[in-house]
Amino acid sequence: MKYQIACAALALFFSAPAFAQEEPAGPVAVSGSVALVSDYRFRGVSQTDKGMAVQGGVTVTHESGAYAGTWASNLSGWGTFGGSNMELDLFAGYAIPLGGATLDVGLTWYMYPSGADETDFAEPYVKLSSELGPVKGLLGVAYAPKQQALGNWSNTPESRIGDKEDNLYIWGDVSGAVPNTPVTLKAHLGWSNGNPGLGPNGTSIAPTGKYLDWLVGADVAIPGTPLTLGLAYVDTDIAWVEENYIRPNFSDADGSSIARSRVVFSLSAAF
Repeated sequence: MKYQIACAALALFFSAPAFAQEEPAGPVAVSGSVALVSDYRFRGVSQTDKGMAVQGGVTVTHESGAYAGTWASNLSGWGTFGGSNMELDLFAGYAIPLGGATLDVGLTWYMYPSGADETDFAEPYVKLSSELGPVKGLLGVAYAPKQQALGNWSNTPESRIGDKEDNLYIWGDVSGAVPNTPVTLKAHLGWSNGNPGLGPNGTSIAPTGKYLDWLVGADVAIPGTPLTLGLAYVDTDIAWVEENYIRPNFSDADGSSIARSRVVFSLSAAF
């Protein structure tokens, strides 16, 4: 389950340099990215047992504003369902100019190839972005309607096999380029409201029901290359006591929490 969208994606979106084109752009543009991150955090929670991940994606955009693409990452620990231990996201949407802002409406389909049943789910989203000088901002709402993959199938009085639950995620991103430097500062704040149970296969998109996640960091574009170095401090307000009922699922190999504060490094490239 990718951080909507992951720290590496933020780095690419806000910092990647554009390449000059000798010919006029056509009605369709193809862009992409690859990244190596020290920890894949999805809404503040590690999806790789605090280990490294290789990630990449491709997006096709039409001049009308319509777009579609895919994004993938390896997984480990919480959020894995067997098979290839891979997350594969398919997304599509439409970006509409709105005065000095852009309204983006779309849907992400989260897939886990060859994994357990009842894990894939769909999540529509709406994003409003704008910029003022070097500062860019984005507000987003993602709402996943009731689906079995988000249901409470855990060993609690409220759980039942086949249960369907929904999930709401509200977030904001802000970034600003430091004048006359290759540095971009960035910040993120998100709020999750979903099923506090363990879900049909021992996981949940909102592991403790309601919680905040946040990120502050910086990206450095390496001059003359498509590369960006990223550094981010990621954390949540999930309390240790709230994690007790989802252990050992919610711990890494040495038993420590996967939702505590952590500094995440990334090296990404855009094309």
